[in-house]
Amino acid sequence: MVKICCIGAGYVGGPTMAMIAYKCPDIQVVVVDISVPRINAWNSDRLPIFEPGLDEVVKSCRNTNLFFSSDVESHIADSDIIFVSVNTPTKTRGLGAGKAADLTYWESAARMIADVAKSDKIVVEKSTVPVKTAEAIEKILNHSSRDGVNFQILSNPEFLAEGTAIDDLTNPDRVLIGGRQTPEGQKAVAALKGVYAKWVPEDRIITTNLWSAELSKLAANAILAQRISSINAMSALCEATGANVSEVAYAVGKDTRIGPKFLNASVGFGGSCFQKDILNLVYICECNGLTEVANYWRQVVQINDYQKLRFVNRVVSSMFNTVSGKKILVLGFAFKKDTGDTRETPAIDICLGLLGDKAKLSIYDPQVSEDQIRRDLTTSKFDWDHPQHLVPSSPTAKSKEMVTVTWDAYEAAKGAHGICIMTEWDEFKFLDYQRIYDGMEKPAFVFDGRNVVNPDELRKIGFIVYSIGKPLDAWMKDLPAAPLT
Repeated sequence: MVKICCIGAGYVGGPTMAMIAYKCPDIQVVVVDISVPRINAWNSDRLPIFEPGLDEVVKSCRNTNLFFSSDVESHIADSDIIFVSVNTPTKTRGLGAGKAADLTYWESAARMIADVAKSDKIVVEKSTVPVKTAEAIEKILNHSSRDGVNFQILSNPEFLAEGTAIDDLTNPDRVLIGGRQTPEGQKAVAALKGVYAKWVPEDRIITTNLWSAELSKLAANAILAQRISSINAMSALCEATGANVSEVAYAVGKDTRIGPKFLNASVGFGGSCFQKDILNLVYICECNGLTEVANYWRQVVQINDYQKLRFVNRVVSSMFNTVSGKKILVLGFAFKKDTGDTRETPAIDICLGLLGDKAKLSIYDPQVSEDQIRRDLTTSKFDWDHPQHLVPSSPTAKSKEMVTVTWDAYEAAKGAHGICIMTEWDEFKFLDYQRIYDGMEKPAFVFDGRNVVNPDELRKIGFIVYSIGKPLDAWMKDLPAAPLT
């Protein structure tokens, strides 16, 4: 029986290994992590991450051929294929701070593999890593391991979208495997390809050299983020001219060379990958003397930051240029619907911007805990992906009386002056907005950062409505459109 071990039981490692176990009953899969609470959660009835369909997949094969363990070293030693799916956060200090990937956890994993391996291993990069990481890992493994133990390094980046990860794993549009162009390297590629071929059509399994696979992940995320920043830049122009960004996006998306995906204007992109990967790409370009290329990709992030600033400015300027002491209901905190993930969610910057003007926030999200929301609002920009015990609280931490977290949107709306929609949860489309309006202070505002609601219907109720990239309410037409500098 082939034995697979995955180091890292997070958003990538957990679901990916669960699907491999589900589709390959003849393979033993063990997910290991040094975090005992996380492993305990994977072994419980309440998994540590929310993902539609994940629960059923895990429970169908857990303790049969899928196992979760904190006994890291013994399972590494016992495995044939080792996936490494640890964090690669942005460095917070030192060379490349604020842009470069921090490979501390990757290096630690590689050294542990070298220390405990007594037989040949295939080591698979599953985390998003900078180009040429494989070369560094090879050096660690080959210089630190026992004599006679050989390693082959493969790059197998994930292309999962949170909220649809199980569908993405069941029916992927491609699986990418990069390896050395040597007989040993190609044998390792074939071994991993054989695992995925149990359920993925062979024409969707792409094999490349190591460097192409590593760069393809960064390139895919950068280009997807670029599309979002492009339509968000257009949304500002739509508001200035009276155009409707949804109509523009629909017309543009009908061009078969462009397509309709990732053309939804919003308050900005979030998630664990986009900003981190683009900044990493910027750093790699700078290190290779490609200043113009670095500046191009940096602008994608800058437009995203601009979109969030623009949104906060719309809120404050619409509400008589101050939100001090005013109650704002924030609907949604996760970075997208169907996930509880809040990493780099635009809601953080929006909330901090409003708190900076002394607003009182009432926050509702169906999947995000109060502890997580409070932690996110007190964590420095690049510390969110580091272990919590290493992260100091930010000096900008807001007092509890300024932020309340609620599990009832209607209760939270009572006495509110405005509503900010931050996540496109389906339930927000179907709230009783007449009931909400009746309990709010007047004039009552809705600022829709995801274009979830029908602005005309809400205006009939009496709301003053701002929807990103849509024709402006008469109330807002003469107010400043861009952040004040």
